[in-house]
Amino acid sequence: MKSIDSITRRRALGLGLALGVAGCAPKATKELERMTAIGRPSMFDWKLHAPEEVGMSRAGLENVRAAIRKYVDKNEITGAVAAIARHNKLVWYEAQGVRDVTTGEPMRKDDLFRMMSSTKVVTAVAVLQMMDEGKLALDDKVNRFIPTFKDTKVAVTPPNAKEASQVQLVPANRDITIKDLLTHTSGLSSSGEASLVNKIERRPDDTLADYIPRLGSAALDFQPGSKFRYSPLDGFDVLLRIVEIASGMPADAFLRERLFEPLEMRDTYFHVPPEKQERILTLYARKEGAWSAQPSLLGLGPKYICGAGGLFSTVRDFMQFEAMLLNRGSLNGHRILKDQTVALMSSNQVGSMFAEWFPAMTAGHGFGLSVRIVEDSAKGSGRSVGAFGWGGAYGTESWADPELDVAAALFIQQPVTAVQHDFQRALRDAIVDRAAV
Repeated sequence: MKSIDSITRRRALGLGLALGVAGCAPKATKELERMTAIGRPSMFDWKLHAPEEVGMSRAGLENVRAAIRKYVDKNEITGAVAAIARHNKLVWYEAQGVRDVTTGEPMRKDDLFRMMSSTKVVTAVAVLQMMDEGKLALDDKVNRFIPTFKDTKVAVTPPNAKEASQVQLVPANRDITIKDLLTHTSGLSSSGEASLVNKIERRPDDTLADYIPRLGSAALDFQPGSKFRYSPLDGFDVLLRIVEIASGMPADAFLRERLFEPLEMRDTYFHVPPEKQERILTLYARKEGAWSAQPSLLGLGPKYICGAGGLFSTVRDFMQFEAMLLNRGSLNGHRILKDQTVALMSSNQVGSMFAEWFPAMTAGHGFGLSVRIVEDSAKGSGRSVGAFGWGGAYGTESWADPELDVAAALFIQQPVTAVQHDFQRALRDAIVDRAAV
């Protein structure tokens, strides 16, 4: 039998060649070195390990706690659940604050969070699973699967236009592709120029199969591939419908069978079953000096599966997911994605377009297939170059940092980005051995 080390070296060499062919040779070399050096199976469990085992300090982890506590004490967040793993060993898993501001009931580790756009990375993995099986390609036109996305138009709108009659529709230079949707470069429903003429709405009883074909008549906000502009909902809902068509399975059944069960994501749902609904956190916002319960931004019908923002989940489940990505597609004996597919997912696909989109937030970053990627560690808020992940509108954030061999998640239900940044900096400062192994 071949040793784990020799198998790892062979897989790393294959990954290096794949990335080199894709034009990512420097990253390939670094990734090859990391995988060869690690030489360990991708096993992860929920035993809490001493921080010293993985080159972290207890005092540093106390600062992680304090970084979150500060925002609870200032009444900027009601509470949080966070977890950190390094070298596939869990070193931090804690709930802070309250889940009910009226009773003071403490936040629980198994509380269910509205994931919002954190859902998008899950949808992207489902798309990439279909790619690994040869059922689709990133450059496939969307109309290969959904014929209504043919002969698409682009909206051209004069500055300050307020009427649909002022919008000129011109032919798209090319059809939109799966990669365009994964990288938010399609121009579909990005709240831009076409919003004046696009009046396509979801109906209460719609499914993906009902709604997505109607989007084929929507005008695009810009020529495909020419800009990065975030598509909050429709882009990734189209992708999840493509997964349904390519796999021949309903989206929720596909994800349950192919992703959630293999990764033991036992509490991840689009529609939470009745026996678990009491675990769903109330949404609170601060109004006139007090916390007030708020409705969700995302109103979905009972049949609709929203690949862009519809999941509920826990920190535990998303740590399983991030550990799989950190281990290049494999966890606890289950291969979810090919090594080279995760490498492609976590490589910048849009050049400088993401960094230039909203520089106050995106400078120093690239964008891969559904994920933000750190390219300048000074802009990474504690993450290393190559770290990748995404978050949700209410404050769920999870990521993998290959350079530090860290997977982490911090879930809140208020959109307070400062706590995320402080958490990430405290995490990095808690690492006293910066080596990747």
